[in-house]
Amino acid sequence: MNYEKRQAIYSVFSLQRPNPKTELIYSSAFELLIAVILSAQTTDVAVNNVTGELFKIANTPEGLIKLGEKKLREKIKHIGLFRNKAKNIIFTCKILVNQHDSIIPENRDLLQKLPGVGRKTANVILNTYFGWELIAVDTHVFRVANRTKLATGNSVDMVEKKLEKNTPKIFKRNAHHWLILHGRYVCKARKPLCENCTINKLCEFKHKVYA
Repeated sequence: MNYEKRQAIYSVFSLQRPNPKTELIYSSAFELLIAVILSAQTTDVAVNNVTGELFKIANTPEGLIKLGEKKLREKIKHIGLFRNKAKNIIFTCKILVNQHDSIIPENRDLLQKLPGVGRKTANVILNTYFGWELIAVDTHVFRVANRTKLATGNSVDMVEKKLEKNTPKIFKRNAHHWLILHGRYVCKARKPLCENCTINKLCEFKHKVYA
């Protein structure tokens, strides 16, 4: 896909959603971190239902450590992989308290050293909270990038590198959110809503689906 077409696609997204935001509900960098850890293989709606109650009880590293892993498991038991996530969250909280004065580090390498935090999660935190021009690649972004031909690749890392390289700088800050939302509500995995797609004429997907 050439530069002009990429620019046109992001221009459409920009007009459609001038100020895209994550659908996770949070009020601090720490709350966002916990929400993103919980969101792995789980919908944002399910995460918000859990954190809405959890953050009323504990929304700091110290608070979650005091709550304890057992009670945390009970609070997040409706979330997929809740046992492992509870373990990682408590461990992460202890590292934040002991090594970072309970402050979320604005550093990708340090974030990735936290249990339950991979490159995608680190990128989400840095982009969404700190405003870095990064593109976190989840399943939605991976699918949309490959279908549209904005960035093709067999791995998340390959797609991320191509998106970072090819996305016009003016759109980099919001590209992550645009691609996620487009994949979640329009370019769906099983049946993309091509007839309702605002970038239909620009998309290079060969197997477009129409009702």
